[in-house]
Amino acid sequence: MTSSLIINPRRLYAVLLSTAILSSPVLLIAQPDLMSIPVSQTQANPPQQQPASSTAMQDSGQNAGEVGQVMADKIFLRKAAEGGLAEVKLSQLAVDKAGSDDVKAFAQKMIDDHIKLNANLAGIADSMGVKLSQSLDKEHQADYDKLSTLSGSDFDTQYLTLMVKAHHKDLHMFRIEAADAADPTLRDAVISAEKTIHDHTVMVDKLARDKGVPIPARPNHPTPPPAS
Repeated sequence: MTSSLIINPRRLYAVLLSTAILSSPVLLIAQPDLMSIPVSQTQANPPQQQPASSTAMQDSGQNAGEVGQVMADKIFLRKAAEGGLAEVKLSQLAVDKAGSDDVKAFAQKMIDDHIKLNANLAGIADSMGVKLSQSLDKEHQADYDKLSTLSGSDFDTQYLTLMVKAHHKDLHMFRIEAADAADPTLRDAVISAEKTIHDHTVMVDKLARDKGVPIPARPNHPTPPPAS
């Protein structure tokens, strides 16, 4: 007896249709891998870091420079006061002990001029909160002690040597400060004082040459600023 295989036509159609769908390249669409997407792309509005403003950086640099110059102004005032006080004290000694009248006359002018300069700078220092010393520093006290042991021509030579050195140093220092001072009142005072110190330097150089006192090579002083 022969058996026959009977296939349901509807089931056969369903199998064929499924096979066609799975093998079709059009329907096999790859799904994106969510794990591989950068986090920044999943955020609606990621925060942006703004670069530092170049103007802000310049302002910061300028402020630092201004603070530095204010400190330099205060240091200048202390140094100028120390030098001015020393020139008054040494010159007072010269009025009593110098061996020649022209040296005594020069010393008296130093006293008169530097008392005025010192008072003017002291007022500015006070307004800037700078406390100035009222006594000689260690270096100038040593000069004073040495000078006080001399008399006559020996005194004149040593006094003029100290005055030449001090005025060349002061002239250089005052010209630098006149060009760089941050405080306008201080700058005007320094410019005025620099002219006086220049005159003193010319006077003491001539007097020293007349007395045979060596004059050091003059440094390259900064060009003084124009008078305001």
